[in-house]
Amino acid sequence: MKIGVIGTGYVGLVASVCFADAGHQLFCVDSDPEKLARLQKGQVPFYEPGLEDLFKLNLKRMKFLPHVSEAVTHSDVIFIAVGTPELPDGSADMSFTFNVLEEVCKSAQSPKYVVLKSTVPIGTARKAQAFCNENASVKLEIINNPEFLRQGAALEDFLKPDRVVIGHQTEEAKKIMTHLYEPFLKNNHPILFMDNTSAEMTKYAANAFLALKISFINELALLSDQLGADIDKVREGFTSDNRINPAFFYPGIGYGGSCFPKDVRALMHIGKQQDLDLLLLKAADEVNERQKTILANRLINRLGSLKGKTIGLWGLAFKPRTDDVRRAPSLKLIEDLVAKGAQVQAYDPVASENAVKSCKTPFKVCETAMDAAKNADALLIVTEWTEFKTPNLSDLKSSMNSPLIFDGRNIFDPKMISEAGFEYYGIGRQMRKDFV
Repeated sequence: MKIGVIGTGYVGLVASVCFADAGHQLFCVDSDPEKLARLQKGQVPFYEPGLEDLFKLNLKRMKFLPHVSEAVTHSDVIFIAVGTPELPDGSADMSFTFNVLEEVCKSAQSPKYVVLKSTVPIGTARKAQAFCNENASVKLEIINNPEFLRQGAALEDFLKPDRVVIGHQTEEAKKIMTHLYEPFLKNNHPILFMDNTSAEMTKYAANAFLALKISFINELALLSDQLGADIDKVREGFTSDNRINPAFFYPGIGYGGSCFPKDVRALMHIGKQQDLDLLLLKAADEVNERQKTILANRLINRLGSLKGKTIGLWGLAFKPRTDDVRRAPSLKLIEDLVAKGAQVQAYDPVASENAVKSCKTPFKVCETAMDAAKNADALLIVTEWTEFKTPNLSDLKSSMNSPLIFDGRNIFDPKMISEAGFEYYGIGRQMRKDFV
């Protein structure tokens, strides 16, 4: 099948590569000439494990184009995977999506299926269908196919999905989407067909619930610190109930990235439009923003003034196995520390360049984790990269001015790290009451 994909960002490129790997011909559109030049050379413009190798393997079935009209002319199905960024009021900016729809309507000379792949506000498909009915000279059917890709595991998620959600209107659309996704569902996981509105809400429901789980465990962790409980034991205890899935119940310093913060706030905005205040989501968002301040506040409580202090950071990406720093807790943390007079030196395996571009405050980028700890008055663990979990503790201690660690991801065993001579504080792990 001939497939057009408008937008070669994270969602669009992963989908394109995987569809090409299934034998389809891809026509990929992006308005950025520099990105197109890189893609034509087989270079992936962001970090995602395994993607570049699979991309190069299937490059012969992929064409990269600057204009929507070229992809529309050649394609039977057109996926729209452009950004839907957050506006100041929490709503999603749909201008990019409808600009693409306008181009599709102008260019289509035969019936097409237009698939909304990006996360879009509930009700977008209905508006998009009305727009196409009014502006296209041929039949265009709008389909919803929300993505559920985890950064750092995107290939596995696309090639072996838990489920595929399709919002559709006709049996013909159902057949087309079944044909596209059957190769990825040999694991007997389902394609879930539903109306477009339900498909749109399914995506928001999934991300909002995962955000709730993270904020819930973070609130319990703060309470555990106050009461002297061990959040790891608490988590083990309540998730042993077979009604409670343990995934995402890991305390830390808050969620970031391009999805959870944006989607939670977008859903809150949608609720307000319906005169419904979504209180649980509001609380989850507030808890998350508070959680991003925990390490800086605890460091100040422990050291007092940070003026002239050197603080080492391990990790800048919002999660491991990605170079994405959008809404990463690290950026807020660096800004808070520097504002208090600290000098920050940080290391991340892949995200340093993006962090420097995104952070409002300058900081020192280090070549290795040990360099970031050298002469530090405290070390803060911000991202749980695997390479951080087994350092040479003797070398680490001797390189620091003070053997003081604030573990924002609970990657170390408290007993082991304390026995190695470090003063250690995690999240929800029996913090001293006079310090919290």
